[in-house]
Amino acid sequence: MADLVPAAVEAFYADAIGVGHALLLAKLPADQQEAALQACFKEVYNGGSKPARILLPVRNLQFWIDSNILLVLKDAPFNKRDAQLVPAAGSCVDCPKRTGYNKLLFGDDLGRQGDRCTDPTCYQGKVLAHVAQTVAAKPELVQISTAYGGQKEGSPVLPRNKYTAIRDDKPKSKDDAKRPEFKVCKFTTEAIITEGSDVGTIHKVCANPVCPVHHPKQSTSRNDEKWKAEQDKQRKEQAIANTTGLRVLAAVSAAVPVRLLKRDLLFILEKLVSIMDENRVEMLARQHGIRQKRDDGGIGKTLIAFIRRADEGTLSRLLVEASILLASSRGDPTSILTEAAAAYKVDTEAIALKVKQEFAAKEKTRKTPQAAAKQAKKAA
Repeated sequence: MADLVPAAVEAFYADAIGVGHALLLAKLPADQQEAALQACFKEVYNGGSKPARILLPVRNLQFWIDSNILLVLKDAPFNKRDAQLVPAAGSCVDCPKRTGYNKLLFGDDLGRQGDRCTDPTCYQGKVLAHVAQTVAAKPELVQISTAYGGQKEGSPVLPRNKYTAIRDDKPKSKDDAKRPEFKVCKFTTEAIITEGSDVGTIHKVCANPVCPVHHPKQSTSRNDEKWKAEQDKQRKEQAIANTTGLRVLAAVSAAVPVRLLKRDLLFILEKLVSIMDENRVEMLARQHGIRQKRDDGGIGKTLIAFIRRADEGTLSRLLVEASILLASSRGDPTSILTEAAAAYKVDTEAIALKVKQEFAAKEKTRKTPQAAAKQAKKAA
């Protein structure tokens, strides 16, 4: 496993890659080195017929390996000691492809994450085998997807909009405690993720469409003024919260200093955008005045094109914005935005107050013509 493939040896002796690149490549299995070797370079078009290849720093290659090849074994949903899960692969404990098997080679890479698998194909094979084994043992287990988009007709897997995932952590505030995902109902059951991210992990969900806790019935009668007023209030509060959040994000972005080189910022940003969902890609684009309809299918490409033209200052701000948006998709958006605001000394209360004043002014402007029209009608 410590040998370089011929292509990497040739690149090393041709001075196309450095010693640091070669050492990182040598730690990988032969079938992973070809892809990792390509990640050492970036193609740049300078108007010629062929693109020029630029060697990226060693840290870029390390980032690529961590993101695409090395998988943290402690997070694996399957039993790492089970040699019969995939008999041809054996147990992870005895596998020479894990970093902890050869501590002399990977001693500097273990860190807090501990053992990592260097064979994504084998890892995914074990995840799929674990899912099949678990579903066979518990046929009543609900299968869910964390991916965006609908399911094929007849699929046993429930899409995101057909279930409510129950969170294991405790609510941090009274408002959080009122949210459906923090409540347990009589229909709460275990489910296994079979599509999307975190495949193979077990979670508690409510998948009953008539559950009064997670799918409460709402009156849709046009004559129900109370219901309509409540809906308007919720929409207004959500609009204020969204606008405040975006203003805070913009203020945090404005406080970001320029430090990393442009090539570093560009590389990290492109990787972050590639793993963001469409909604957050659109939010990031709108922050910088990029607006495009979703059905055009080009918001992601348009954003990437904007990033590649941007200067270091804009890239620095984009990097912080993208990090905040990505983190908020996997945690509590309010607390993450609050932490970011505190780090960059942004006055969130002042921004929230200004947004509320703006919405109140708009509401007053909207109601004035309506009141005048009612007076005229009454007089007539």
